[in-house]
Amino acid sequence: MPSRRAFLAGAAGAPAILPGAAGRAYSLADIERMIAMGDVKGKLSRADLPTPALILELDAFEANVARMAAWARRKNRALRPHAKTHKCPEIALALMKAGAVGACAAKISEAEALAAGGVTNLLVTSACVGPHKLERALRLARRHPETILSVDDADHAAALDAAAAAAGLRLNLAIDLWIGNRTGVEPGGKALALARRVAALKHVRLAAIQAYAGQASHALGFENRRKVSLDAMGLAVETRRLLEKSGIACPLLTGGSTGTYNIDSEIEGVDELQPGSFLFMDLDYSRIGGPDGPVFRDFAQSLFVIATVISRPTAGSAIVDAGFKAFSTDRPFGPEPRNLEGVKYSWGGDEHGKLTLGNSGPPVRLGDRIEFVVPHCDPTVNLYDRIYALRGEQVEAVWRIAARGMSQ
Repeated sequence: MPSRRAFLAGAAGAPAILPGAAGRAYSLADIERMIAMGDVKGKLSRADLPTPALILELDAFEANVARMAAWARRKNRALRPHAKTHKCPEIALALMKAGAVGACAAKISEAEALAAGGVTNLLVTSACVGPHKLERALRLARRHPETILSVDDADHAAALDAAAAAAGLRLNLAIDLWIGNRTGVEPGGKALALARRVAALKHVRLAAIQAYAGQASHALGFENRRKVSLDAMGLAVETRRLLEKSGIACPLLTGGSTGTYNIDSEIEGVDELQPGSFLFMDLDYSRIGGPDGPVFRDFAQSLFVIATVISRPTAGSAIVDAGFKAFSTDRPFGPEPRNLEGVKYSWGGDEHGKLTLGNSGPPVRLGDRIEFVVPHCDPTVNLYDRIYALRGEQVEAVWRIAARGMSQ
């Protein structure tokens, strides 16, 4: 069984250090012009990219997509991956081409950005509460009537109904269940009462139950994670049955995560999976464990950040141009250098990271470029305007992270 470090290395043969002078000496203006024109394929390489650079290795990414899509087909489950991971229409469209039925969006701003990029069949997994979000939800539903909006409160459902009536629309609603530690109505009787309220309204329809158990997605150890997810999703299945026994049709039960995709797909009554991080992977997910051991190895690491060594203040240290603003900081650990045994990263501030160098590793020089595995992929992606999609050493495309930084 490969070690966790070997797993995190990603593609075989990935270089530990890229020399600073390995690129083609394009000016920054040259690179920006090529990106603006969409003329990068066959011209830009990994070594040409200005740092810090967020890169996606396409071979690993596409293998991850194919694996998840094949799993969903084999288990007869629909796949609606969560776009909060990537915030990128091109990636959502690639997933739909592979068989996904649409995309989940965490909030209305993400849904708007995805829709503007051609993505359809959107499920907004957080409630659009407040007049501005409601206005935007109606605008999206007018353009894309198949959109599903989440609700966990009867008064909010009534507000959606009234707004839909005024706009001449009929909205699709998903009842969000509180089976985790975030939003939702309590499963069972309270969810049934909300469903009855929705069923009585004229300008909305119950399209789904949305169930996300955040506490299950990163539960350590496969058997422990299985128990946590079965307990949580079991409440969702029971609630759906309760609604149906009460004469309220519920066409769809959707939920789950990367960590529980192979657990939730075995539960009778769960129709659709919402994984996201399987696309990229990160240090956090690598630690949750799989059926065969302590490393979660179901999907390959495809997302990395390239940084440049900008200072060598001592013989045992180096400084790179990637700090708090280049990596997520919401985990108790930072990024890890890729394929550099014995080299440790520590935070050096907003713009800087400090490397503590071992005695046995390769020499690290000023201008060298080092790749890092990210701590948590979703918030790391949100720090960047673009993602460089690489095929081997060559940049095949540059995709805009269209919904990055959107707080509404």
